[in-house]
Amino acid sequence: MANALRQRLGALLSRPPAPASLHTTGAAVTKRFFASKAHAHDDAEETAKWRSITIAAYVLCIGMGAYILTHEEHGQIERTEYSYLHIRNKEFPWGPDGLFEYKHEDHEEH
Repeated sequence: MANALRQRLGALLSRPPAPASLHTTGAAVTKRFFASKAHAHDDAEETAKWRSITIAAYVLCIGMGAYILTHEEHGQIERTEYSYLHIRNKEFPWGPDGLFEYKHEDHEEH
């Protein structure tokens, strides 16, 4: 096993060093290579398209919001009082009212 490791390490160490162009720092690399400059034109068209879509969506949302807010308000839904609702066999520890119910007028705070 030690022999195989030495052979592999020897092969790695005997290779010639990488070219100097691969060892440059980020500051030294200033030129970027692209396949073409056609991307700028396509990007401008995409930007204009999505700007138009966004503006149309804003106008649509504002219009729908104004339409909904200016509509008449609907009346309260009439609740049917059934005999089995609000049966209290025992008082709540916090008083005669439930946690999510309206206060009774005859109930006094102590």
